[in-house]
Amino acid sequence: MGALRIRYQTIEIENIDIHVMTLRDNQQFSDPEGVASRLGISSAIWPLFGIIWDSGEVLAHIMFDYEIEGKRILEVGCGIALASLVLNHRLADITATDYHPEAESFLRKNVKLNNGPAIPFLRTAWEDENNSLGGFDLIIGSDLLYERGHAVDLSSFIDQHSKLHCDVIIVDPGRGQSAKFSKEMIEFGYDLNEDEPGRRNFLSDKGNGRILHYHR
Repeated sequence: MGALRIRYQTIEIENIDIHVMTLRDNQQFSDPEGVASRLGISSAIWPLFGIIWDSGEVLAHIMFDYEIEGKRILEVGCGIALASLVLNHRLADITATDYHPEAESFLRKNVKLNNGPAIPFLRTAWEDENNSLGGFDLIIGSDLLYERGHAVDLSSFIDQHSKLHCDVIIVDPGRGQSAKFSKEMIEFGYDLNEDEPGRRNFLSDKGNGRILHYHR
């Protein structure tokens, strides 16, 4: 990890304790071999994968008792992958993906911290069309729509990896891209239902956030 400063914490998700190693704060940066730079990840956005954000906690709470039997599940843009760790605790069929070169390393360490089975991981960009992921019954993610162009890229990636009948749950804190994303998802044949994370009392900021639930 080089000069990175990390922290260990326990996140309570209902009656589950999830132990996680995260970056100490969003000022951390380490890219000695330039891997992240070559992937287009700047020093400013480099640490974002390693922080637990409110939206990630909301998603993890949703996954605590979500119906998972017989479902193949994918978390996109997983970051610290709190929701995946909750699902792994429940012995779900969960696969995680992220574009960040350090996400897999943190995931492996956090799986060990929780004494869970290995979580399959693939580092991939949403624009990548050739990978071995296959199709999923449930696709989840949190705080993914924070740059122009993400709506198109993410919806296309989800469609590529959705089974004919699929549920998609995206927790969005309200960065202004969700309307475009929903339009793209509807064009792919999905119906949309929205809920407010604030009603669940998980978010410290209960302003513009939404739980976007798409079904096809």
